[in-house]
Amino acid sequence: MQRNCLMEFKYNCQSISASLEKNLAFECGMGSTCNFDVAGHSPSIGSSFPVNAAAQPEGDSSLPVDHFDGVFKYLNQMLMEEDLEQRPCMYQDLLALQAAEKSFHDALTGADFNVVANKEEKKRDDFDNGSRRRRNHDREDSEHGEGRSSKLFASHNEAGMPENEAAEEMYDKALLCPKRNPGFYDDSSTCDSDDPTPESKGWNYQKVGIKPESKRGRPRAGEKKIYIRELVDLSSLLTQSAQAVADYDNKTAQELLNRIREHSSPCGDATGRLAHYFANALEARISGMGTTLYTSFTSRKVSAGDILKAYQAYILACPFKRMSNIFADKSIGRLTKGARCIHIIDFGIAYGFQWPCLIQGLSLRPGGPPKLRITGIDLPQPGFQPTERVEETGRRLAYYCKKFNVPFEYHAIAKRWETIQLEDLKIGKGETIVVNCLYRLRHIPDETAEGSTARDDVLNLIKKINPDFFVHGVTNGTYNVPFFVTRFREALHHFSSLFDMLEKTVPQSDQDRMLFEKEVLGRDSMNVIACEGSQRIERPETYKQWHVRNQRAGFSQLPLNQDIVREVRAKVKLQYHKDFLVDEDGHWILQGWKGRVFYALSCWKPIQD
Repeated sequence: MQRNCLMEFKYNCQSISASLEKNLAFECGMGSTCNFDVAGHSPSIGSSFPVNAAAQPEGDSSLPVDHFDGVFKYLNQMLMEEDLEQRPCMYQDLLALQAAEKSFHDALTGADFNVVANKEEKKRDDFDNGSRRRRNHDREDSEHGEGRSSKLFASHNEAGMPENEAAEEMYDKALLCPKRNPGFYDDSSTCDSDDPTPESKGWNYQKVGIKPESKRGRPRAGEKKIYIRELVDLSSLLTQSAQAVADYDNKTAQELLNRIREHSSPCGDATGRLAHYFANALEARISGMGTTLYTSFTSRKVSAGDILKAYQAYILACPFKRMSNIFADKSIGRLTKGARCIHIIDFGIAYGFQWPCLIQGLSLRPGGPPKLRITGIDLPQPGFQPTERVEETGRRLAYYCKKFNVPFEYHAIAKRWETIQLEDLKIGKGETIVVNCLYRLRHIPDETAEGSTARDDVLNLIKKINPDFFVHGVTNGTYNVPFFVTRFREALHHFSSLFDMLEKTVPQSDQDRMLFEKEVLGRDSMNVIACEGSQRIERPETYKQWHVRNQRAGFSQLPLNQDIVREVRAKVKLQYHKDFLVDEDGHWILQGWKGRVFYALSCWKPIQD
């Protein structure tokens, strides 16, 4: 039985109490502990999660083992691959392809967002000529002003510029970023030092001193800069700007965005960072370049290795990934006890981070591990080898299974999920079948996406599989309404909590945190705010909506295992920030921050016809 601790690492967290700084430890695979230092450095690959040693006596192994160290070992193995630094991240590439394909399809069918919006604006002009004259006057004013705003939702150029040149100019303004939005894509906007300047945080300053300035404006002896922060309600300004965008009042929207820019920064506090990325998304919506900017994230020079390091910082800071693994993997372990062949059909396998913990646990079963079959399903990648990355995940998992002597078989499927047929899954006789889908069904179109039935089609496929049980994790979100301002407000509340969580658990100057905020939170908010129609692929529902949808598809919910619930509650309470929450509602286990539920998990079983 292995009791190897992971390598020592240095970790810094703003929420660490004075007593905790003296004695920090992290839990190893079999419950033993190792000490590590607090020295203001980000955790290295191969490290594990911080544990509140002040709340848990040193060496106390009373909490059940969850083998989460396997995730970091697996990540470390991936980051040693030679070509990972030259490849885009799988998460971003697949979703960008999905949005790009939708954009191309919409262009062919005439359903492009800009065209639809343009038609809506012409209709408004017919109803209100006075409003049209006011908007045209505003546009004329903005053309002669310093902060000339983009022509919004226009399919032609009113100044006589050829349409293709106008589109190119709009593209350059949105993509290359004018002076009011420096560093939208330039990594120089990140904080290079551990102590970012007040200007980079969005603070203003005034010069004060013993003597006034000379007549020539030269500073006198004793003069210095005093940094002050103007009290600005950025959430209110963002909401007002979104309302102006919805009303096609582009001059007002741009004025508000300019003011937001003065008080926001990707290097500031949580509110300033949120405002920075939401302002980016509003400007992208104004320019009509939302989908272009969203998909362009994958063309930037940010490697899969860098994204995965940022992802590691996220899973170190919060318990969501670890607790999801505990719930899913231990539910699978308990419900497959005695099975000789377990077939897991994983919708949204990506890099396969969920399975090292389960593999390590199966290897310790009395009498030897069962055979493990995994059917890894994800979207196809661009190019001539659509299944390549899903197959790579299988090779990594096979290597991990070999280390722990777990018999393993893998089958890769890279298709749109709603097009998969039952025979594609190659289900064998005598298998214990588990369907697993954690937090990815929100990317499958629902009824709000032009009446799509894809989401229900996937659930109907799972029903046809007739699994022994279905582990379902959902992102609990209310920002999937078709009305833009309402959706914007709900997204503002949701992402505000996420930025606040990172503010309380990771230092402001941490580069991995800033990369995660930019490449994950910034990108997701771009899709929610700046994209419409089928190009908007971030479409979460509340867990209560999913409950109704699952029941309608023919599933009944299984009771929560209270031993697993108690384990999750205890580990979050003892080992993470006090504002993380774990709760229950019906047979759902809920995770969140300061009362806001982010994620919900439950197990389901198909009702026999």
